[in-house]
Amino acid sequence: MFRSLKVRNYRMFAAGGTVSNVGTWLQRTAQDWLVLDLTATAGGQGSASALGTATALQFLPMLLFGMFGGVLADRYPKRPILIGAQVLMASLALTIGVLTMTGSAQVWHVYVMAFLLGMISCVEVPTRQAFVVEMVGRRDLPNAIALNSSIFNLARVVGPALAGMLIYVLGSTGPIFLINALTFGGVISSLVFMRKSELNLAERVPRAKGQLREGLRYVLRREELLMPVLLIGFISMFSQSFSMSIALMAREEFQAGASSFGLASSMFAVGALGGALLAARRARLSRRLLFAGALGFGLFQLATGVAPFYSAYLALLVPTGIALITINTAANASVQIATSPDMRGRVMGIYMLVFTGGAPVGAALVGWLSDLGGPRMGVVVSGALVLVGTGLAVLVTRLITRRVNRPAIAVA
Repeated sequence: MFRSLKVRNYRMFAAGGTVSNVGTWLQRTAQDWLVLDLTATAGGQGSASALGTATALQFLPMLLFGMFGGVLADRYPKRPILIGAQVLMASLALTIGVLTMTGSAQVWHVYVMAFLLGMISCVEVPTRQAFVVEMVGRRDLPNAIALNSSIFNLARVVGPALAGMLIYVLGSTGPIFLINALTFGGVISSLVFMRKSELNLAERVPRAKGQLREGLRYVLRREELLMPVLLIGFISMFSQSFSMSIALMAREEFQAGASSFGLASSMFAVGALGGALLAARRARLSRRLLFAGALGFGLFQLATGVAPFYSAYLALLVPTGIALITINTAANASVQIATSPDMRGRVMGIYMLVFTGGAPVGAALVGWLSDLGGPRMGVVVSGALVLVGTGLAVLVTRLITRRVNRPAIAVA
């Protein structure tokens, strides 16, 4: 289960990432709560549409520029890119923290920060994904990806619960942003002190015209790449905004306070952590597991939307988290294993584009539906669309690969 941790560079990266991810989830929870506080009406309810807008803005840059970040990951050394990106994200956390602490924060400040974080992620995320194989090698790649998911979701357990407690104790979200700025020191230190001689560096791809189109053609011609890419695209349109749905269900439907909201986020993350650890035990992540995770996430999301009591809602969040992380881990590993090293940055750029690019649509839709018919409507419709999207992914993959790979007919 933990075999990738034998590699010193990955062990350092995982340790630094654990600290940084806890800070990231502190900030994500604080950001949602800050938006709801800044838009609260006299009755105490915040704006679901404003929360959806903030979430959408954070993922919109990936939709517009995500593939270009993958091209940069293939052209330039990955480690310096990652260091620079972490420094910039720490600076943004520090800025919004100071604004909140001084009482100067406004909703548009959160919108700007969310958009800038999204811009940095366009380069940082595909680069980080492609960097994993350089640390551990091809053989241990599925295990390292699963462990990354475990670390991410361990932070997802600790971060929201800790954030809820800190908001309750301190009465403000400002200190949480400042704490997150400090946690970036962990991952920056791990990258700085890695042993370069032990990295399995991929050859850099020289600058040339048409590299973006080349990456697209590469994915379109291979069913083993196109299927998981399309599937994760349909699923993530609503999975990326699920934390927003948790905030709305906890605060608006069940009238839970900040600490109870943090508990709900942590219950979802407990399931995700369990799913990631189960995936780490597997030597191979099959297509059957991929579809089982997709269907399970849709069905359990439907169930959370109709949960009658908060305790039942919390219990259902656990298997929902297991299903979601199962599909995320299986899709990521299958795509990276099926990709050649010189194309990995571009392919992961495409993967992360569809992984996060649909989030603006999903977040805006969930926010609108929640304002229209309440949080339950947003969650139930999302679950139904996940099930429909799973079927569409299979159909569209077959149509595209048949068309692209159809042999040309010679004309006499």
